[in-house]
Amino acid sequence: MSLDTTYPRRTTTPCRVGPITIGGGHPVVVQSMITEETRNVEACVEQIIGLHQAGCEMVRVTTPSLGEAQCLAEIRSKLNERYGYVPLTADVHHQGTAIAIEAAKHVDEVRINPGLFVFRKLTNQLEYGPEEHEAERLAIEASFAPVVEACKLHGRAMRVGVNHGSLSERMLVTYGDTPDGMVESAMEYLRICEKYGFTNVNISLKASRVQVMVAANRLMVKRMDEEGMAYPLHLGVTEAGDGEYARIKSTAGIATLLMEGIGDTIRVSLSEDPVNEIPVCYDILQALGLRKTKVEYIACPSCGRTKFDLPTVLHKVREATRHLVGLDIAVMGCIVNGPGEMADADYGYVGAAGGKITLYRKRNIVKNGIPQEDGVLELINLLKADGLWVDPPETAPKRDLQPLAVV
Repeated sequence: MSLDTTYPRRTTTPCRVGPITIGGGHPVVVQSMITEETRNVEACVEQIIGLHQAGCEMVRVTTPSLGEAQCLAEIRSKLNERYGYVPLTADVHHQGTAIAIEAAKHVDEVRINPGLFVFRKLTNQLEYGPEEHEAERLAIEASFAPVVEACKLHGRAMRVGVNHGSLSERMLVTYGDTPDGMVESAMEYLRICEKYGFTNVNISLKASRVQVMVAANRLMVKRMDEEGMAYPLHLGVTEAGDGEYARIKSTAGIATLLMEGIGDTIRVSLSEDPVNEIPVCYDILQALGLRKTKVEYIACPSCGRTKFDLPTVLHKVREATRHLVGLDIAVMGCIVNGPGEMADADYGYVGAAGGKITLYRKRNIVKNGIPQEDGVLELINLLKADGLWVDPPETAPKRDLQPLAVV
């Protein structure tokens, strides 16, 4: 009896961001954010181009004031003239009504932060009654509805982006420092969007702690289901840091939810050059079978049964075949577990006794008794015979962003 290892993606309302669609069964979108100051237009344009060339499909630009919002027009113009069209998001926070309305003229998406959009100074209030909640919600609607209308007018998307670290005092007093407050903060804004007939929306609920981020997104799905909503979710662990641990931390949160079918666009937030975020995103998606942008290598760990220097051989095979996007190639060190563990691979390169190599196509032996020094060449010859070989480009191949079939 075979085990079904597929998992259905959550059915979501499509959100169109320029030429890209988030959700609605479309491939998971990779995005990031530039670090240049928005008023430095030339630097912004160059960093946006660099990110897009690395595979970033949407780029967010900080927009803290009306002046920065006005700079977006020049950024868009120079970007189109110099490079081409890249979907842009304006990141709006404090007292953002006028800023967001201006930004909506120039970019494809406006991101607002519910905890800061209608900013209130701390009051040290201990409790909010029903009338006070309603007064706050009316104040939010008065400031937020014009932004909704601007997005409708210009055909823009909106991201309702909640951060665990910037919840409003009212949410903290009412729900505590919990995922419940994050979800209710988003729901208030979504209800306003629906009241004004606007559904080109996606949501993010980010936290620096993986457990909070995962719990908030699970709860968000539940609450939307209860109210008949199905907006797509943007996933990320905010303020993850840098280096290896930041990558592991981000993967723990993002991959957990994607494996549950939750998530339509992702960002790995690193305290590094944002271009470093892009390969991590694609590696997460490839590991889960959601996008395939490079060769998948299957390789066993070294052990006493290994018949060759596995790290060296794997490196040689990878260097020779890494440009053949779409293939799964297994490099296995011994004949004991190799054939079984590589059963899902398109081709297998397996060590055998006496310094020999056995080549497989799927589960079938194609050729055995190959001297180790000839193994890579024989693998290339097999790929040529099967019509799958192409000569490698002179430079490193650009990332192929064609998606796998959506499962």
